[in-house]
Amino acid sequence: MCSGDGVSQSSSKNSMKPTYSRFTQQELPACKPILTPGLVMATFVLLGITFIPIGLSHLSASDNVVELIDRYDEDCIPTDKSDAEAAYHKRIGYIQDAGTDKSCIRTLTVPKKMKNPIFVYYQLDEFYQNHRRYVKSRSDDQYRSPGDYKKTDNCEPEALNNDNQPIVPCGLIAWSLFNDTYSLSRNGIPLPVNKKDIAWESDKTHKFGSNVFPKNFQSRGLIGGAKLNEAIPLNQQEELLVWMRPAALPVFRKLYGRIETDLEASEVIKVEIQNNYNTYSFKGHKKLVISTTTWIGGKNDFLGKVYIVVGGVCLLIAIAFIIVYLIKPRPLGDPSYLSWNKNPASTQ
Repeated sequence: MCSGDGVSQSSSKNSMKPTYSRFTQQELPACKPILTPGLVMATFVLLGITFIPIGLSHLSASDNVVELIDRYDEDCIPTDKSDAEAAYHKRIGYIQDAGTDKSCIRTLTVPKKMKNPIFVYYQLDEFYQNHRRYVKSRSDDQYRSPGDYKKTDNCEPEALNNDNQPIVPCGLIAWSLFNDTYSLSRNGIPLPVNKKDIAWESDKTHKFGSNVFPKNFQSRGLIGGAKLNEAIPLNQQEELLVWMRPAALPVFRKLYGRIETDLEASEVIKVEIQNNYNTYSFKGHKKLVISTTTWIGGKNDFLGKVYIVVGGVCLLIAIAFIIVYLIKPRPLGDPSYLSWNKNPASTQ
């Protein structure tokens, strides 16, 4: 008797059973809605009549964006398009010849009135900034602090110059900085493009130092892109800061500047392009984009169409449920539909 009590007390002490509480036993008050047919149908109808107007408002805002897109990489180097291989080699030779005048004149016509601010972008196609080696080829410590200028371990193959001196800023991203330039004019009068405040404020204050200056940049034999002014700190070279945020997709736009005056419909904009950037080696494309914005940003119909499609599907499902409910209604909570009531066990 005593030994039995001792065993039971010992087993109770060693038991892994948790102390009883309403929380551990999931007995706290909870909302447990019953999904009645009426509630389900009303939910789908509500989603439909909510999403469709949101989608229409997105499409309306997107339609109000005025956008000019001009692909200039092919037209700025005239070639015989019937021979693709010869055209490819001619463009490569042209872009790599430092003595060639690479200026190109393009003419754009404004389709509708464009209210300022008007944003100027450059767009690159087939440029994989998201490649793992490309993204990792940088040194955030070096960009932020002048005392870390020798931290170039992740920057290969653009870590050191020919004299084994650290390159600032190092890495493939900085080395490949976009260097095409655009000069706009209207009726023979220059149209200023403001390049101030085009970078993220956090980049200027936290990621790039105000006392870090370019050094040994683009000093090797192979030049990747634009050069930097060694008298200006990195956090003030905003074109670099914009470029240093790698794009997630192979087709991307980056902000070049802002036009801070209105453009009237049918006005002719003359653009003088310095076609310096080599996208021909990897058969990429370059485009100049001039665009206004609305409350949703730039022109983008995708989100509006998604809202409309989802809202339409919800309404169709609601209609289908209503039809089924009217044709073949089923009493809610009828115990006769339970499996053990349909096939009752035989009583002894």
